[in-house]
Formats: sequence, structure tokens, C-alpha cells
Amino acid sequence: MEDLIARFGYLAVLAGTFFEGETVPVLAGFAANQGLLRLDLVMLCAFVGSFCGDQLWFWIGRRYGKTWLAKHPKSAAAADKVGRLLDRWGDWFVLSFRFLYGLRAVSPVAIGLSSISALRFAVLNLISAAVWAVAVGSLGYAFGQAIEGMMGRLKVWEHRILAAAAIALAVYVLHRVVKARLQKRKAPSPEGEC
Repeated sequence: MEDLIARFGYLAVLAGTFFEGETVPVLAGFAANQGLLRLDLVMLCAFVGSFCGDQLWFWIGRRYGKTWLAKHPKSAAAADKVGRLLDRWGDWFVLSFRFLYGLRAVSPVAIGLSSISALRFAVLNLISAAVWAVAVGSLGYAFGQAIEGMMGRLKVWEHRILAAAAIALAVYVLHRVVKARLQKRKAPSPEGEC
């Protein structure tokens, strides 16, 4: 498994962030903490994948957005919400949409339908993708450190935890045995029947 991560991890981050969201770079950041990948390359791949994916969706929105949204009514409702947020917040919305759960996927399409120029979107998307890639990759890396620290603390208690689990299991089994014997005594004996 480690060999697969080392061989295809960066490609997976690139493809995963092109099509999806933050799950892939968080897991890759965790893998970087474990020494399977390099964090700087994870962040670079996440940046490239996210930037290119959102650029593609922007151009799809610009070219086919109205037709696509007509075929996807749920996305159309989200696109309307994106339009209202874009009208209210402008560039700040473009810089932050990839951090907004539920609006991330449809936002580039909806922004493509807006009057924002392609160059302006590309510059804002570039900045936002860079910040996002660093933040999410770092989050995965920090999560890996937290898990490692927690596991280190658990090592100290490992024998005590195992002893407590063994005692709890023994008490449970003893309880079940005693309960079964008591129920057996209360049951009527077959000798009294005839």
C-alpha cells in the first residue's frame, strides 16, 4: 500500500482535486506526515488540480451554463444562490467559494455565467487555489501529527487498557454464565410432568 501511495499519490492528488474537493489533499497531507509523500508536492498538486478544475468549470459555465443548469434543477437553485452571493460579495466570494461546503462544485459554473471577465476569474482563482491547497494540505499534515501524538500517549497506557478490557470481558462472561444458571434453576423440572 505504501508503495502505491508513493508511486501514484501525487497523481491521485492532482486528479482528486480536479474532480472533487478537500478529502484528497487532507488524506495526502496525512500521508505526508507519515513520510509517504512530500507536503510541498502535495500542496502543489492540490493547487494545480483545483485551479485547473475550476477553470474548466468556469469555461463550461461560460459556454454551456444555461443549458446545463436547465437539465440540473438542483444545481440551478444553488447557482441562483451563488449569483446572489456573487452580487453581494464580488471578488471576495470568488476568493472564498472553494471553502463553502455545498456551493463549491456549482460556483465556477455560476461564476462563468456572470459578467466577471475570464482574466479576473483566473487571477482570483489562482490566489484562492493557492491558499486553499496550503490550508487543506496543512490540515491533513496537522491531523497526522495529532494522531501520531495521541497514539504515542496511548502506548504508555496500552497495558492498562488491555488489562481493563480483559477484566471487563471476564466480568461480562461471568455475568452471562451466572444469569444462565439462575434461569435454569427457575425453570420447572421435567420430572414433575406426567
